[in-house]
Amino acid sequence: MFEKIPLAGVDNLEWLRLRKSGIGGSDAGAICGVNPYSSVMKVFQDKTSEDVEEQDSEAIRIGRDLEDYVAKRFMEASGLKVRKSNFMYRNVEHPFMIADVDRLVVGEDAGLECKTASAYNADKWADGNIPLHYVMQCYHYMAVTRKRTWYIAAVILGREFTYRRLDWDDELINRLIDVEQDFWDNHVVKGIIPPPDGSRACDEVIEQYFYTAKKESAVKLTGFDEKLNRREEILSSIAKLQEEQKRIEQEVKMFMGDSQYATSDHYRVSWGNVDSVRLDSQRIKAEKPEIYADYGKPSHYRRFEVKAA
Repeated sequence: MFEKIPLAGVDNLEWLRLRKSGIGGSDAGAICGVNPYSSVMKVFQDKTSEDVEEQDSEAIRIGRDLEDYVAKRFMEASGLKVRKSNFMYRNVEHPFMIADVDRLVVGEDAGLECKTASAYNADKWADGNIPLHYVMQCYHYMAVTRKRTWYIAAVILGREFTYRRLDWDDELINRLIDVEQDFWDNHVVKGIIPPPDGSRACDEVIEQYFYTAKKESAVKLTGFDEKLNRREEILSSIAKLQEEQKRIEQEVKMFMGDSQYATSDHYRVSWGNVDSVRLDSQRIKAEKPEIYADYGKPSHYRRFEVKAA
């Protein structure tokens, strides 16, 4: 069972506050560790912070503006009819699970998720595939609404339209509920930051939490020697692999000589000319300090270094 939260008359800021009250479909992939653009730590930050930030980027706007178009294309391609719900749904048994769905399918126990994708990501939809974080989003919606089927439709900009069907999977949905409940009960409710996962999104959150170091402060480093030894091994392996990579590139360049392109049955290599102009900031600072002061942009960050004792 689920409860309906009316969205009619709810402005965007209030909608964002509602999203903080539970785990939504777009959070599911990050919590499961399969979203390449987010992380479980980022979701934790969103759910536990007081800030309500209106996110707006070109990609977000394109997805929002083209949602109706994607739904229309789905109806044309599938023969099914869809409608907006104008509600947010909350699972009664698991109230930390919420869903703000794009469309419901008329006359069928199903919903629809509408997506737009860059042509650069067309391969992620090839051969019937669906990006994994979108799969988890759809199953999250099924878990909340108890609907047995969820469709996902995507317009790959400038390339094609495609859609897929996902059906109820007891094992997957039960596992998803367990993962989300563990995250909510043991991290959000208790205010305990989830462990890092190595993602760029995780880096961003850590830098926001610990923005500035207290000068001359120090802590005893305990329990990390083995991991830092492993870090040194990884860095050594990376250096060797990069050297091998460079050697291969150099061999190809020697073969190409002054040719701009080289092709084979499997590869197309380009080694072209690039002309650019860069400002000599050191010279400007020395010769035109007033201009440097007017246009220089200060930055702040923390540098991470590891040295042998």
